Amino acid sequence: MSRWRQAAGRLRAGAGIGAGVATLLAGVSTGAHGADRATPTPHDATHLPFFGAWAGGYIGLQGSAGDAFGGFGFGSGMIGRRSVPEFRTGDATGRNDAGRDATTALGGLFGGYAWQIGPFVYGLEADVDASNLKRPVSSTTPGTGFEGLDPAFPVIRAKADVFGTARARVGYAFERYLVYASFGLAGAQVRFLTNFPDPGTTSAPALRRGRAFLGFSLGAGIEYAITENLALGLEYRYLDLGRSGRLDLGTVPGVTGGPFSARASFTSNQVLARLSWYPGGLVLPPEPGEVAPHDPDTAISDRVSLHGQTTFVDQGVSGFRSPYLGPQSLVPRQARATLTATAFLGFKLTDSTELYYNPEFDQGFGLSRTLGVAGFVNGEAQKAGAPFPKFRSQRYFVRQTFGLGGETEDVPDGPNQVATRRDIERITVVAGKFALGDFFDGNTYAHDPRVDFLNWSLWASGAYDFPANLPGFTQGVMVEYNRKAFAIRAAYTQVPKEPSSNVLDPRIARKGGLTVELEERHVLPGLDQPGKIRLGLFTNVARTANYREVVALTQGGFFADINDAAAATRRDRRKSGLYLNLEQAVTSQFGVFARASLNDGRNESLSFADIDRSVSGGVSLKGGAWGRPDDTVGLGAALNNLSRSHRDFFANGGLGLVIGDGRLSYRAERAAEAYYALSLTKAVTVSADYQLVANPAYNRDRGPAHFFAARLHTDF
Repeated sequence: MSRWRQAAGRLRAGAGIGAGVATLLAGVSTGAHGADRATPTPHDATHLPFFGAWAGGYIGLQGSAGDAFGGFGFGSGMIGRRSVPEFRTGDATGRNDAGRDATTALGGLFGGYAWQIGPFVYGLEADVDASNLKRPVSSTTPGTGFEGLDPAFPVIRAKADVFGTARARVGYAFERYLVYASFGLAGAQVRFLTNFPDPGTTSAPALRRGRAFLGFSLGAGIEYAITENLALGLEYRYLDLGRSGRLDLGTVPGVTGGPFSARASFTSNQVLARLSWYPGGLVLPPEPGEVAPHDPDTAISDRVSLHGQTTFVDQGVSGFRSPYLGPQSLVPRQARATLTATAFLGFKLTDSTELYYNPEFDQGFGLSRTLGVAGFVNGEAQKAGAPFPKFRSQRYFVRQTFGLGGETEDVPDGPNQVATRRDIERITVVAGKFALGDFFDGNTYAHDPRVDFLNWSLWASGAYDFPANLPGFTQGVMVEYNRKAFAIRAAYTQVPKEPSSNVLDPRIARKGGLTVELEERHVLPGLDQPGKIRLGLFTNVARTANYREVVALTQGGFFADINDAAAATRRDRRKSGLYLNLEQAVTSQFGVFARASLNDGRNESLSFADIDRSVSGGVSLKGGAWGRPDDTVGLGAALNNLSRSHRDFFANGGLGLVIGDGRLSYRAERAAEAYYALSLTKAVTVSADYQLVANPAYNRDRGPAHFFAARLHTDF
């Protein structure tokens, strides 16, 4: 008998026990005798849902890097008898201070034991982690009382060397997945470091060592069994370790009012990648049918579609030449991590009308808070990042399809697609909230940073300034006419109220964004392989500043800061451009892609990137030649440029959407990227990614910078 049939038998027995207990309880509650109730009809085990078997002991490794997942807040301090307002470092304030001390890491061992009743799993777990989590406070951090001192060095830091937790876990198992919540005790060994009493010293001796803190932990996670003994997982946990006593720091030269003291409160939001080993083995269901790694076929009815994904990206940058830092500069020697978890919910109202909703949790920041590189290096990093899981309704839209007759096609169930049969010649109307990348500038080989290229100017046309809020979504209408050989689509959507704003302008009748795309489909003679060419035109009307105007006003002495000039002169202006997008399969295992894009470069960039000209391209190779047909290797390169007036804006201290060094020694930004995506199962992909960026933010005074990333992506 196979392990799966044995597990089914155990589940049948468990179901029988559960039914018996339910019968007994029902009898007690009604006062009826057991003989008065009908005997339950047994179910065939083959029709029972499969819950897996997660009982037994396990051990494993876990870790994460990135300032977004471990930080400390400092409570109110005092100078003499004068109270200093409460402040937090590294989040809303003190971004550059956090950047000077940015590399943080957390990793260690865990172990536990679990019991299972039907789909419900419960148990105990403990872990211990070495860490390098720290937060600095310097004289550039507002509200600390240190303003005016030498800003070169932090005046106080808190550093946690060891974390540990002991927690209970309660979860629900289905197929190969275990979803759980956890709660329990947490502790940490914390040191306070300062360069008092001389703030000018470069060293930071320990003020207090070996201070232990005890608090609580709450969390949630998901595990996926990749073999009978190994499971990959992601876990979020929140730690609250309480508040320190008063820290007497002594008299600070240059600060009047008496000796300084402070208190520190400790909380940490962490996301950990985990690898678990179950020596007793797990019971797994049969392998699912052949489906794409990022498009599982899991429809639960003819009219309902339910899918989900999680993507975890941990990325670091090594040291590089950095003679100065501006407000939006890339900081050397740091690591950051991002996490998204999305549900794709779909419902077919009629044969031609569908509703979709995508709730999402996201957490984390890109390197330097998603700043410092025009073609940014992590496509999962949002400009609206958060140090804690943040819930957003990213998409909600209705899709209406008007079939025009003739040949039909079957569309399988997938994310935001209920399985259906539709006419190839059709008109489709989509209205609601969506990302323009859902419909425009697509590419089979470079369009999804969750499974392929991470660099912004490789998975998208860099100079395509599509309207979007900070997470990358907008509201409007898209209309498409489709035939077998081509499609033409257009969208009119809301634009942000101002550049890089999270608020969309409601006055869509007066200003908005228009994108039109023609998609041609072909099969090249001789190759007998498909290809596509997409030509897109876009024009946006939004409240922006003109680069040449603000440079002239600043150089003429009307404004001391060019960013003040930009804010004061913004009005409704138009920005237009185009992109050309090519994809071509050479064989069933090998494909090439290329993009070219430009915009007029006169007015401020609105939503996407500080790029006016971009050329990119590369290759994608499946692993069939070495016996791994679901693995993918990608190689790509991009070249980004600015218009002349845009260069002058940055050279005079301007701040763009994601870059701004305070000055500029211009040279084109060049990027190269290579990744290997290892398909562990049909639903789990692990990737290693490397990028080299020369002249980040178009500044030849900086870089070149080397970026390294690990990515874990799961579908369910």
